[in-house]
Amino acid sequence: MSQTQQLDVDMVDPEPIRFLDVDGRYAPSSSASAFADELEGVGLDEFKQWYRAMFFTRAFDTEATHLQRQGQLALWAPSVGQEGCQVGLAHAAEPQDHLFPAYREHTVAHVRGVDFVSVAMLFRGFTHGGWDVTDPKSGNFHLYTLVLGSQSHHASGYALGQVLDAKRREGNTKLDPGEAGTETGEASMVFYGDGTSSQGDTSEAMVFAASYQTPTVFVVQNNQWAISVPVERQSRTPLYRRALGFGIRSVQIDGNDPLAAYAVGRKFLRLAREGKGPGYIEALTYRIGAHTTSDDPTRYRQQEELEEWQQRDPIKRLEAYLREQGVDDAYFDEVAKAADQEAKRVRDAVLAEPAPDADSMFAHVYSEEHPRIEEQRQWLDHYEASFETAEADGGAK
Repeated sequence: MSQTQQLDVDMVDPEPIRFLDVDGRYAPSSSASAFADELEGVGLDEFKQWYRAMFFTRAFDTEATHLQRQGQLALWAPSVGQEGCQVGLAHAAEPQDHLFPAYREHTVAHVRGVDFVSVAMLFRGFTHGGWDVTDPKSGNFHLYTLVLGSQSHHASGYALGQVLDAKRREGNTKLDPGEAGTETGEASMVFYGDGTSSQGDTSEAMVFAASYQTPTVFVVQNNQWAISVPVERQSRTPLYRRALGFGIRSVQIDGNDPLAAYAVGRKFLRLAREGKGPGYIEALTYRIGAHTTSDDPTRYRQQEELEEWQQRDPIKRLEAYLREQGVDDAYFDEVAKAADQEAKRVRDAVLAEPAPDADSMFAHVYSEEHPRIEEQRQWLDHYEASFETAEADGGAK
């Protein structure tokens, strides 16, 4: 919303930071001037890489939805419509930065080097920790979080560790709330949605980050709906203003403009690494699909609203910009073909993966044997054996 009429005082918000308009033309908003320098040195090749990552993610996203509908995934959380925000912020981060996702940051995962197969296996129920067998911290991209809000604590806590590590390198182990920030050379970025912003965890994390001036960048992907609850019912003020109340620098961006996401993310991350404290980015975007495959958005959303946001599709927007820069059909055709092949590769890999041994879920809960874990293991053995008994008796009655 541009004006909060519900409050007793009139407060007009600045225009969201934007570099590309809805038609893909380079048309920076007045609010973008403070971030324009961040795009210097980013050329056509980089923008083409961004487009490729976005297109690949959407092809994977579509295939994963098909797999869930066919009973091959237990659940799926689509990210269609949110790729622009994610690709810009993922590329804004440096390799040493740590990224903490919710559960639909598929583009961020891809950019940070996580195989789409690993993401699919998580929703298939075949793995519960670590993205890749050889490196559970692949790309410093942490695990998906289904206990929403907890990732904000993880990010702020990890960022405090980044501060303490930097102070130890300087020979100083003292840490006082309210002191000036410490230059860390690395930062933490956390992603969550507008619904999660209403949970107490996120406010606690902001108190923590502001108190200790941790290098944390909070990213709220405001996709307008917390499952079936619209954002205006959750907040009587734009979400980015909440962070201002904690003393955290905060802006609102056009979340379907990858250039805006990159420019703001790059500056906020740099300031965080330099000891200038945390930042907060509210990215205005839209969840084109369902909240998850267990949801039916037609029960609470209007078709007109959906169609309006489909016109702001971040992939089409960046494609229009690339075409304006002289990129021809051959490039887009190649990307589409390669993305289709990638989706098929993921599908084949998912279907070919043998089910893990059920006992593996108990293997690394504790470093030593634990009676409660052993009790659960025995219960599962008994439960599975009951099916064999039923078959031997000619079927359950």
